[in-house]
Amino acid sequence: MSNNVQLGKSDLYVNPIGLGTNAVGGHNLYPNLSEEQGKDTVRQAIESGVNFLDTAFMYGMGRSEELVGEVVKELGQRQDVVIATKAAHQVTGDDMKLDNSPEFLKDAVHAALKRMKTDYIDLFYIHYPDEDTPKAEAVGALQELKEQGKIRSIGVSNFSVDQLKEANQDGYVDVIQSEFNLFKRQAEKDMLPYTAENQISFVPYFPLASGLLTGKYGEKDTFDDLRKNHPLFQGDVYKENLKKVDQLRGVAERKGVELTHLVLAWYLTVESIDAIIPGAKNPEQVKNNLKTLDVQLSNDEVEEVRRIFD
Repeated sequence: MSNNVQLGKSDLYVNPIGLGTNAVGGHNLYPNLSEEQGKDTVRQAIESGVNFLDTAFMYGMGRSEELVGEVVKELGQRQDVVIATKAAHQVTGDDMKLDNSPEFLKDAVHAALKRMKTDYIDLFYIHYPDEDTPKAEAVGALQELKEQGKIRSIGVSNFSVDQLKEANQDGYVDVIQSEFNLFKRQAEKDMLPYTAENQISFVPYFPLASGLLTGKYGEKDTFDDLRKNHPLFQGDVYKENLKKVDQLRGVAERKGVELTHLVLAWYLTVESIDAIIPGAKNPEQVKNNLKTLDVQLSNDEVEEVRRIFD
């Protein structure tokens, strides 16, 4: 597909609309997932030209990686697909702790390669920073794996801007993944200027603010999942947020596009955000997410959306 974009300064080129796969085998995150539907979702993505698949050990404790790997192998499309995965959680029995030590990261990469039945991982992220490992040392271990051809590019996730600077002191970091959405734009102050200056791609997660930015919720809705305690969904704050979403709906209606597509297209106008990875639980959602690519925003529209959430 000709609309592929480069991720940071890496040699990876991806469709700007990727697929977040935490609902593919992420049994610890979502109850009652169908693995077959998860695989169908990945299949649909690849067949529709989505070539950027984002997974992690933490999605089903390796199960998501296995399922993604199965579909990629079955379709015989390995060289056309950019697979990103992440690790940092060391699990022993019922215990779990964060570990960025070179030894742990190298083991984690080898274990992910086995689970996905592939010879290389396109983008490997340190999923969360630990408290002890010097960040540049952790990234240095990934650089060694890159030189061995086991990974093609290096990412970090959930790092603060100071941690990112430390991690990138040798210029090895290609991508950072962090929370960013219209309600939560702190990254614009310090993180995005740094990533733009250093040719690092910023991949936002929770781009739709756990569904709030899709416009499908109203004041009467109640939540019994992750949203129950989420600050955006509490009392008066929630009501204020719904008003902003309503104003946003006005922009989408004038333009004749869906709210979700307007929001996702807006992120792609932000410097350093080259690609986004909306999740999908079924093949239809994958096809729907791709309609974002048809939305072209004028500078005035970009500013109007920004003002609503300022």
